[in-house]
Amino acid sequence: MDERSCLDLSMYRFDKALTTLRTARANLNDAGDPDSSVNRSYYAVFYAMLSVTALDGFESNKHSEVISYFSQKYVKTGIFSTEISEMPAHASKLKECAEEQIQNAESVLSMIRPYLINRRAELEDKQ
Repeated sequence: MDERSCLDLSMYRFDKALTTLRTARANLNDAGDPDSSVNRSYYAVFYAMLSVTALDGFESNKHSEVISYFSQKYVKTGIFSTEISEMPAHASKLKECAEEQIQNAESVLSMIRPYLINRRAELEDKQ
């Protein structure tokens, strides 16, 4: 995949992460459905991770492979804090704490957004 395609895919996935996070909040606050809210929060984090890995052209259908790749390339190298890689594992344990999971997802997206903005700028400058 060329850099432009990777960039477009990254942007699409981060937008999907934001939309999914809004759905998580609506599931909790409007629908009173904490289980669905936790599920959507997990996917918001996952899509945000995919938005970063897309810039590398990394693809996998397995969540564990995406999370492992993200952890190896971005957490262990210090680009992102260990807090990010722990979020997906905590999501499945927080069904009783849906609000906390939404806040965790918001935190992850707020950490990833500046990185994506910088990487996009770098890639666009190359073109």
